[in-house]
Amino acid sequence: MHTHIYNALFSDNRKIFSLLIDPEKQQGDVLKRTAELATGAGVDVILVGSSLTSVPIDLVLIDLKRFTNIPILLFPGNLLQLSSKADGILLLSLLSGRNPEFLIGNHVLASQFIKKSGLEIIPTGYILVDGHNMTSVEYISNTRPIPSDKPDIIVATALAGEQLGLKLIYLEAGSGANQRIGKENIEKVRESITIPLIVGGGVRTPGDIRNLYKAGANGVVVGSAVEEDLEILPKLAKVRNEFNR
Repeated sequence: MHTHIYNALFSDNRKIFSLLIDPEKQQGDVLKRTAELATGAGVDVILVGSSLTSVPIDLVLIDLKRFTNIPILLFPGNLLQLSSKADGILLLSLLSGRNPEFLIGNHVLASQFIKKSGLEIIPTGYILVDGHNMTSVEYISNTRPIPSDKPDIIVATALAGEQLGLKLIYLEAGSGANQRIGKENIEKVRESITIPLIVGGGVRTPGDIRNLYKAGANGVVVGSAVEEDLEILPKLAKVRNEFNR
C-alpha cells in the first residue's frame, strides 16, 4: 500500500489544513479560482466528495490536476464518487452509525476497483457527531450522529477505530453544521488515540480553526465557508502557520 501522502501529511506532527471541494458546487471558473487560491495559500490536501452529486467526478478531478499540484484525496459519499484520477482515497468507515452499507458493504463492492486504481488508501474512521441540525450525511447514510454531550461514546468509538487498524480518525459535525465539534470532545479523543485526528463541520473563521488546533486536532477540514466566500481561503489557511513555526 502506498503511504507517501499519509506520511507527508502526518509524519512530523505538524498541523494541516484541508480544503473540501463539493464537485456539484465548484466547477469551471469557480473550481479554477478555488485551486489557484488553495495553491497560493499552501493548502496541504484537497478532499473531493459530497453526500450527493450528479456531476461526473472524473472531470472535476482532471480539471483540478490542471490547476494545482496539491495532493487530491477522494472523500466519497457513495460508490459513484470513485475515480482513479485522484491521488488517494479516504476509505471511510462510518463508525458512528450502524448501517452496514457504510461500515463494510460499500467497501466490498468497491474493493476491486480501488485495488486496480493505484490510489493511495488511507483507512479512515468517520465519526459523525451531532451538530444540532439534520445534515446531508445523516440523512443519506440513514444513521444517527453521536450526541455531542456523550464524550465517552465518542472516545470509545475513536479508540475502537484505532484498535481495528484504521490510520486516521475524522470527527465530523456535518456540512453546514450549526455547532462545531466541542473542545472537550476533541481533547478527550486526542488523549485516547495515537493516530492522527482531523476535524470538520461548521468551521468558518480563523478563530474556529485556531481553537480546533489548540484542542488537539492534527488537521482541520473547511468546505462550506469557502464555497460561500472563496476569498476567505488564504486567511483561513494562514492560521496553520501559527502552529508550524
